[in-house]
Amino acid sequence: MPATLGLLTWLRLARVFQKIERRATIGLRCSDVSLAQFDVLAHVAGRPGITQQELADSLLVTKGNICQLLDRMEREGVVERVQEGRTNRLRLTEKGQDLSCRIIPAHEARIEACLSALSRQDQADLHRLLRKLERALPELEPQAPPTPTHSTA
Repeated sequence: MPATLGLLTWLRLARVFQKIERRATIGLRCSDVSLAQFDVLAHVAGRPGITQQELADSLLVTKGNICQLLDRMEREGVVERVQEGRTNRLRLTEKGQDLSCRIIPAHEARIEACLSALSRQDQADLHRLLRKLERALPELEPQAPPTPTHSTA
């Protein structure tokens, strides 16, 4: 059975994502930072005082996963947890601020370079279409795969 346009589009999107992610990961590895750590750095740099739960929600990971990641980053002296009542607020340490100031612009430049094959208008169109798709996905109900029918001829 030939692949549908939807399936071909999804496969292309997955391939493009993998290629860009690979370049981003290689660039971050030079600073000994994983993509997950970069994501934390960028979020905390952009929203000092963000709670662990808010961070977990925005990164789409569990609170347990974020705890392990933050434990490691805290041991490395990059992030600090500040207890406020029953909530942990996150801030970058001076070392974390220095690191984020160094790697965030370089990372953004790598991503821009990857997308530079598209014109600004193409990038805007792609962004608009992906946003439309993203907004539509939560509304889709999961469906069971179609049951194959067997003929008894």
